[in-house]
Amino acid sequence: MADPLRFHYKVDGSNFTSAGEASVEVKKKLRQLGFSPETIRKVSIAMYEGEINMVIHARGGDADVFVYPDRIEIVLADTGPGIADVDLAMQEGYSTAPDNIRTLGFGAGMGLPNMKRNSDSMRIDSTVGVGTTIYMTILV
Repeated sequence: MADPLRFHYKVDGSNFTSAGEASVEVKKKLRQLGFSPETIRKVSIAMYEGEINMVIHARGGDADVFVYPDRIEIVLADTGPGIADVDLAMQEGYSTAPDNIRTLGFGAGMGLPNMKRNSDSMRIDSTVGVGTTIYMTILV
């Protein structure tokens, strides 16, 4: 099997206005590569939610997208505070976002559930005080 296409992005955790730039860039590239609108939609939503979470909770991180003929793999990694209870964090509406973030319209507790809903598989590896890595696969 040929090596996948790899796109790498740094997510700036200090700049809320740049959150989502990686997902927009990936969307453009997938469109150029001829992926279906449904696949592009799923990847875009999963990426965007992950980027926002990295800005809100982890002061940024790294986003890698691997494009294979039959799937797209997304790896989001940060060195933030980690997730103490992944099962609780996966519940719709649960959020640890501070009030100032909520007043901006973010932090409603839908990020992780939306990431899971738009991927065919998702795994979260998180250690409190070390960081979080999320692995998502979208089949094409």
